[in-house]
Amino acid sequence: MENKNKQLSIVVPCFNEEGNIEILYAEILNACKSLNKTFEIIFIDDGSTDKTFEKLKNIKQIKIIKFRKNFGQTAALDAGFKKAVGEIIITMDGDLQNDPKDIKSLLNKMEKGEYDLVSGWRKNRQDSFSKKVVSRGANFLRKFLAKDGIQDSGCTLKAYKKECLKNLDLYGETHRFIPAILKWKGFKIGEVEVNHRLRTHGETKYNWKRTIKGFLDMLNLWFWRKYSSRPLHFFGGFGIFLILISFILGSYAIYLKIFQNIDLSDTALTLLSAFTLLSGIQFLIFGILSDILIKNYYQGSKEKPYLIKEIVNNDL
Repeated sequence: MENKNKQLSIVVPCFNEEGNIEILYAEILNACKSLNKTFEIIFIDDGSTDKTFEKLKNIKQIKIIKFRKNFGQTAALDAGFKKAVGEIIITMDGDLQNDPKDIKSLLNKMEKGEYDLVSGWRKNRQDSFSKKVVSRGANFLRKFLAKDGIQDSGCTLKAYKKECLKNLDLYGETHRFIPAILKWKGFKIGEVEVNHRLRTHGETKYNWKRTIKGFLDMLNLWFWRKYSSRPLHFFGGFGIFLILISFILGSYAIYLKIFQNIDLSDTALTLLSAFTLLSGIQFLIFGILSDILIKNYYQGSKEKPYLIKEIVNNDL
């Protein structure tokens, strides 16, 4: 584990998991040794308030990233990705519900199918009824909005080729949508059934606040996927629609006034027509400004709205 170049990096975010850390490390170590690959193990202490960090410091041959406070799983994974040196990066939860023995299945799936990312599928989840209900609802919305093509995007147990994570910056609760983000960029995504175990120590970190944050991040990603290169298509299209509605309402008001001799002073028709016209113009202008900002973003950063997988030169 002393060499800089590794075949595998195991990244484990943890928050108040003092009862699980030592057991999990031993399981990861045994699983990695059985693969006959060079590896590193990275634990991210996400601002734990128990003895998680003290127990991590007693473990040899690991890399520890300690946050000053609790920033969340997405931030912990992002920090782990940026410190990992392995050709393939494995992520898993620190609560012992993911089984390190499944790392082999992820790698086999990746190799046989030439996948860039392989996600675990907790087909038989060992969670509470309420958590399962929330998860199924979130999965339904994710399939509709994100369209990542997998069954269980929320499973932390995943294997990534390092090239997938280049220039990938995570924020909010977007770690659940990494497969969708990578699929939009053209990477090949696979999935394999994995074991899911009952939590025996500690408490779950999921609550209604994370659910709401995740939903809002999902909407943001949906918009970014469809309109990141041309936001004018969204805002401008909506603006034109409002202007069209304004034209119809205005024409109807003129018809009532001229041909039906109806007094419109007691109706909201003319006011509504003017409001939709002004709103439509504002959305159209906002779309143009957003388009300019997006172009400046791509021109001022290294990121491009496309990725090249390879270049083949067959010239003789």
